[in-house]
Amino acid sequence: MRIKIAPSILSADFSKLGLELRKVKLAGADLIHVDVMDGHFVPNITIGPVVVKFMRQSTKLLLDVHLMIQNPAKYLGAFVNAGSDMITVHIETVSLKELQAIAKGLKKSKIKLGISLNPKTPLAKIKPALEIVDFVLVMSVNPGFGGQSFIPGAIEKIKQLRAIFAKDIAVDGGINNLTAKLVKQAGANILIAGSYIFGAKNIKQAIDSLR
Repeated sequence: MRIKIAPSILSADFSKLGLELRKVKLAGADLIHVDVMDGHFVPNITIGPVVVKFMRQSTKLLLDVHLMIQNPAKYLGAFVNAGSDMITVHIETVSLKELQAIAKGLKKSKIKLGISLNPKTPLAKIKPALEIVDFVLVMSVNPGFGGQSFIPGAIEKIKQLRAIFAKDIAVDGGINNLTAKLVKQAGANILIAGSYIFGAKNIKQAIDSLR
């Protein structure tokens, strides 16, 4: 499958976010990963739909909005209206019935649905959801903060997932030129990276090294 690179704006300079988005687009990024945290599901607070709305006005790249929040269905409409192209919810925050309702609503808006799972969550937890979603996001760090080290257990999880899931598999957390090789070999095809891309002296070289 084609390898896609998704810079995570969690590591971008928010004082010049429009410029940061243009830089990664020119450097070859395929989509933008947007980490939304509520301070409840994860121990950090980031942004909401207002910022996503202005990002939508600043870039034509796909916006992959990762909802690391409790009760994602409550806020889904706001992120849809803000211009999200892809929305990811966590299996730890929704029941299968809720996920089915979310999928139905997003399909009407032609928005792709992803399901994510934390490092300690077993793959079996998302198996019933695989026929509902468009892609899976495997967390390779504990969500909440950027710049964390890659958790090796994610590699086996990706391998097992690829054996039963033919669609896109994304991986998020501690991705750099070394871990990228491992997760690609395991079967991931969407690589999400924050500090490795936005902290690089040459962003294009960083993106190319991941691809």
